[in-house]
Amino acid sequence: MKVVIFDGVCNLCNSSVDFLIRRDKKAQLKFTANQHQTGQQILQEAGVTDVETLYFYEDGTLYDRSTAVLRLSRYLPFPWNVGQIFLIVPRFLRDGVYRWIARNRYSWFGKKDSCRLPSPAESARFLD
Repeated sequence: MKVVIFDGVCNLCNSSVDFLIRRDKKAQLKFTANQHQTGQQILQEAGVTDVETLYFYEDGTLYDRSTAVLRLSRYLPFPWNVGQIFLIVPRFLRDGVYRWIARNRYSWFGKKDSCRLPSPAESARFLD
């Protein structure tokens, strides 16, 4: 199973989910907010306590931060799938950029009062 665990109140995160849904034509990716039970369960089973990042659970392995984003790109069509080439960049550099964006995401993009609700057409893609 391939699950994107995101911050359900973050506007940037929600826009990213919309981006992924529109481009994942094969519907390989599933989604859950880290505030929802399924997201919390996956993170808890992996021993994760930091929920301030994006996670990608792929076939039993949990990826975080820039690695999660870049591994997600393989499920998107060209040119987005080329993003995975950046996995060759040292993680400390990639995660430095990721952390800078994550630290500022609420002030730059805003925050919702409650988690994103999937549309009826999207509901099969969401685990909660």
